[in-house]
Formats: sequence, structure tokens, C-alpha cells
Amino acid sequence: MSKGTLKQILLLTDGHSNQGEDPVAIAALAREQGITVNVIGVVDGNHLNEQGIEEVEAIAMAGGGVSQVVYAKQLAQTVQMVTRKAMTQTIHGVVNKELSQILGGNQEMEDLSPAKRGQVMEVVDELGETMNLDVLILVDTSASMKNKLPMVQEALTDLSISLTSRMGANRFALYSFPGKKKDIDKLLDWSPQLNSLSGIFQKLSSGGITPTGPALQVALQKFTKSGSRRSLMAGDEEQLLEESGM
Repeated sequence: MSKGTLKQILLLTDGHSNQGEDPVAIAALAREQGITVNVIGVVDGNHLNEQGIEEVEAIAMAGGGVSQVVYAKQLAQTVQMVTRKAMTQTIHGVVNKELSQILGGNQEMEDLSPAKRGQVMEVVDELGETMNLDVLILVDTSASMKNKLPMVQEALTDLSISLTSRMGANRFALYSFPGKKKDIDKLLDWSPQLNSLSGIFQKLSSGGITPTGPALQVALQKFTKSGSRRSLMAGDEEQLLEESGM
């Protein structure tokens, strides 16, 4: 039986959505489909307004992912941290769900003996390195993001390089929103590397609107149309625990 694939949408934005469907509701739908939604709020000299920060946190919470607000110059390390943290969090959640069924009640990993807990954590860490990973990156290119795009490009290239050491297969897709004629534009189709990004953001024209909800909705469709590998979802936990010797 396959271990499944960790699937993530990584949303990079510097403001709150102002057009179309509620992005929090779309993120919740993604979670139901086994796709984690992570959000990075990007700031420079100006802070994200309170509404923008609340939305960043709410989208990630609904999508079962990780949120972080960060200055553009710190973006590279943040993108890597958020991606890896979400991988571990997803596996951890799946394992905990099975443990609660085995142990009964609301017991989780923390309720195991230290030795057993260590065994399970070793499996979680190993799976983070060996499972397949699909990341669809969704970049806000509204007008206020224009001066941050070179740092976004650098961060995504660094992400690709940092994940090449994993044994599992990586696939990346890159989309920007708002699109010229549609909600989102494809910049890079599913590919094992992001090293072909050179100059890609210079060609983009920045728009004034931020249709985050519609962009997330289209991003979900890209997973189903891509022939994407099976998600890690409920039902995979038992095998993961068998591998830990439990």
C-alpha cells in the first residue's frame, strides 16, 4: 500500500482578499480533500493591517496548515520552515487520529510511554523525508506586492534546493493571482524543481485586486486535474503505526 502524498498549497500574500468567495471557506474545503493550506503574510516597511493578519491566520487554521507573518527579507528561511513544519504537522495529525482510536478516548501521542512516543516520532520524522510532496505555490501579485516579488522568487528557488535532499519525490506548481484574464495564471506546471524561475516575476503585471478565495478555488482544481498522487488521509494511519512497531 502506498504511503500517500503530502499535498500543500502555499499562499504568499501581503493583504486581505477583497473580491470573490471567502478564502477561509475554500481552505476548509481543501482540508477536507486532504490538501493543507499554509499562508505567509509578507510585509516590508509597512505592517499588514489587522484585517490582513486575521485572514492569514484564519485561512491557515481552516486549511489545517501553518501561518506566519514575515518581513520580505526573511522570506527564504520562512518558506522552508513553513513547508517542513506543515509536513510534520500533517503526519502528526494523521498518526494521532489513529492512536486515539487504538487507545480509546481522546488519548494522543503525548499519552504514550516515552519509549513508544520516541518510536512514533522517529516514524513521523522519517516519513517527512521519504513521502512524496506536492506543493502548489500561489503568489499574490496585486500592486502592493510588486517590490517584494524578487525576494519571493529567491525564496522559492531556495525552497526547491533545500528539499532536494529528501528521499521522497517533490513536485511544485506555481501560479499567480490576479491573472490577466482569469482568477489565476500558471507560471510553472508540475515540475520536480523550481530552478526555472529566473526572471519569471519580472514579466508579470501587478493588479490592484486580491481575489484570494477564487484563486484558492482554482488551485484546488489543479490538484485534481494534475493526475496528482493520492493524498495522505485518514486510513493511512494504521500502516504508519505498524512501521513504528506499535
